[in-house]
Amino acid sequence: MSAITNALTGVIQWLYGIIQNHGWSIVVFTLLIRFVLMPLDISSRKGLRRMAKIQPQINALQKKYANDKAKLQQKQSELMRKEHYNPLSGCLPLLIQMPILFAMFGAMRAIANEQVVKQVFTFLQGGTPSYEGWLWVKNIWMADSLFAPLAPDLNTIQMIGQDVWHGVWVNLSGAQQQLVIQSIAQHVQGFAGTLDFSSAAALKDALPGITQAMISMPTYIAQIGPMKGFESINLIITTLRMYAQFNGLLILPLLAGASQLLMTKVNPQAAGQQPGMEGQQKGMGNFMKYFFPLFSVYICLTSNAAFALYWVTSNLIATAMSYFINLYFERRDKLTAGQALQEGTVK
Repeated sequence: MSAITNALTGVIQWLYGIIQNHGWSIVVFTLLIRFVLMPLDISSRKGLRRMAKIQPQINALQKKYANDKAKLQQKQSELMRKEHYNPLSGCLPLLIQMPILFAMFGAMRAIANEQVVKQVFTFLQGGTPSYEGWLWVKNIWMADSLFAPLAPDLNTIQMIGQDVWHGVWVNLSGAQQQLVIQSIAQHVQGFAGTLDFSSAAALKDALPGITQAMISMPTYIAQIGPMKGFESINLIITTLRMYAQFNGLLILPLLAGASQLLMTKVNPQAAGQQPGMEGQQKGMGNFMKYFFPLFSVYICLTSNAAFALYWVTSNLIATAMSYFINLYFERRDKLTAGQALQEGTVK
């Protein structure tokens, strides 16, 4: 998985070198990924449509041989051979795409972690980061949400791995490193006067001084401070905080849920819904229909806006592709049916 993640990260950074904006680079990257995966999408839609065609016959076999599992399996296999249907033809292409989704999540997190550490060191040098935004999102490396601050909060900072801190630190000039050390010494009593990120233990020792210095800076505190009157919004299962300088308007998470629901309507088979499904299978299909959109909202609320942008763009492109692929198969089926009818009339 790490090899795929590194490859995707490299492509995104290559596009960024051309476009000079990570948001639009991700949009272009998503278009490229969906284009590469188009043959798999077509194969998947073809398999799912064929499954939908034979689903009523499968239901009939399940009723007829409900008490004879061996016979049912035999008859189902005979039906699938007769109809030239492979059960993996609809699912396998979708499963192949899953590692790409997880790798993309890893790539977005890797780039975000590097950018966040750079922002931290900018604060510690006495400056204010120049955040990279995208349309309404102010800092693309934080979540698109009223409940996410503009600057990286302390929890986000503490979640970043040692390798990222070390990689960014060694790329700072000697003068920049000295400014960071002086800033921490100014705000933290008993600071040793050195920083070391060469190991996980060294990072653990350095983080308390870094965070203490950060929360002593008025500029940083202003960017992570809560909105007055909205410091603690109690919900049934969680507590939220709205920030005075919030990072986004919740548009990407909501678009993620809406686009996922739209994709399910255009291509219901992808959510496990097949025509002719009955009983428990139908109930599970209905559950997945609404689970995926809600899951999309949650993922995009808890991830940086860059990944949410990828998710939404991917959903919209996949929905459009599903519509046109389905339209193509429907027209082809009608043409085939018309030709068969003409041949029957001639005979």
